[in-house]
Amino acid sequence: MSGRQREMVNDMKPGSVAGYIKSGYALVQRNYNLIKHEMGWEVVNAIYQVVNALTIGFIGVSGPQEGLNERVLFLVSGALLWGFLSILFHEVAESVAWERWEGTIEYSFMAPQPRGVYMFGVCMWAIAYGLVRVVICLTAVTLAFNISLAEANLGGALLTLAASSLAFIGMGLAAAVLPLISPEKGSQATHIFQAVVLLVSGVYYDVAVLPAWVRPLSYISPATYTLRAARAALLEGASVRMLLPDLLALVLLGAILIPVGFWVFSMGENYAMRTGKLKRTG
Repeated sequence: MSGRQREMVNDMKPGSVAGYIKSGYALVQRNYNLIKHEMGWEVVNAIYQVVNALTIGFIGVSGPQEGLNERVLFLVSGALLWGFLSILFHEVAESVAWERWEGTIEYSFMAPQPRGVYMFGVCMWAIAYGLVRVVICLTAVTLAFNISLAEANLGGALLTLAASSLAFIGMGLAAAVLPLISPEKGSQATHIFQAVVLLVSGVYYDVAVLPAWVRPLSYISPATYTLRAARAALLEGASVRMLLPDLLALVLLGAILIPVGFWVFSMGENYAMRTGKLKRTG
């Protein structure tokens, strides 16, 4: 066996870092192939996201001309950011449901690799897929409303998305336990998480308008800090230094939610294996 062949064999060993990276990348490729297989539905979903953002933007256009660009950008940025965060959350949380439906969940979970490698591949795919959808939607709304981003800090907005991904991945990991332990109703239950975050995070309005008893929930929602920082970068051109408090809050939430999400997921996985809930039931 040549040196190159030995190197390739060692890279593919389950315990090697290169092997783990390749396993994660293989999951990204697999999810991409699944998307290609269901391309018709993906086109429908992308069109719906664009139309939804346009509809929300027209609400801003219907107001007075003064502050029109800022008002439309405020609403549209909420739609775009929520689209990205919900895709990220949905792709991670629904990964178990998809695996069960495709009949591959037992093979994936029995593979000789840490569960973190599997979730790493799922999360990388979710981030890449979400960014593609956001770019498509942003292009459409920019052309439709002639929005000026000349003074926007696009780098700061992208940095905010990167920081928010950590926290939402943690939430997605925790929510993924629902379809794991409840094959029939778990997928529908994950939408409860999204609904609560949508309500308390100020996606289309300032959190100051929330009732006093609801407002504390906005302080623990990653979307609150994501929206505030991204809007400051897009509408005001805020520097990274000005965004730092919200960015640090997102990193802190991610550092808490990712380990908690992994722990919740591992507990749910153990329960599902003991009770035989991994198999496809329909």
